[in-house]
Amino acid sequence: MAHPNITFDSNGLVTAVAQDRATGEVRMVAWMNADALEQTLATGLATFFSRSRQKLWVKGETSGHRLRVASVMADCDADTLLLLVDPEGASCHTGRPTCFFRRVTDGGLGEPERQALPYLFELEATIAERAAATAEKSYTKSLLDAGASKINKKIEEEAGEVARAIAGESDERVASEAADVLYHLLVGLRLRQVPLRAVVQKLIERSSQSGHAEKAARNADGTGPA
Repeated sequence: MAHPNITFDSNGLVTAVAQDRATGEVRMVAWMNADALEQTLATGLATFFSRSRQKLWVKGETSGHRLRVASVMADCDADTLLLLVDPEGASCHTGRPTCFFRRVTDGGLGEPERQALPYLFELEATIAERAAATAEKSYTKSLLDAGASKINKKIEEEAGEVARAIAGESDERVASEAADVLYHLLVGLRLRQVPLRAVVQKLIERSSQSGHAEKAARNADGTGPA
């Protein structure tokens, strides 16, 4: 099938950027021709065109690290595609989750480091580093060392403060107290070894049904409030 509204280049190719729809990470960049785009839309698996081998290839066809495509978006000029994906395993041939993990500075290309992450996931990674630190305790480390009771108390305290701010305080206070809730919630998730991605995935799963139906289902299976 032709795609007359997509602007392919003189070689019949268009740049395709794969973005994790749960975390916002850019996982990889590759090329598509019309056949690769059509196969991606038909199968729901990211399929690209290899310029070196001059053939189609399905991401993960040998490694098993596929990219399941939730949707394909075009930019304003329709000459770049954005694939919103659910990755199965690492997306980089190095075994890293994403291909983007080397910082560029005035001094040139840096050594491999933590991959580029949206801020909340970067904060999650920082909290994990604090948990493993052996140096003088940070506030994060002290919370984790104190355990669930201390963290729960802080979450309850901060939740009450954001509720009061929403009821009648300034927008700045609402934002500040909401930030406190998010931070302490991330610390609690770290204590339980529950990744933030798992929380976002729950929201994605619930988006396909109404809130009332979702709550009813959770109450029926005992996972919701009584």
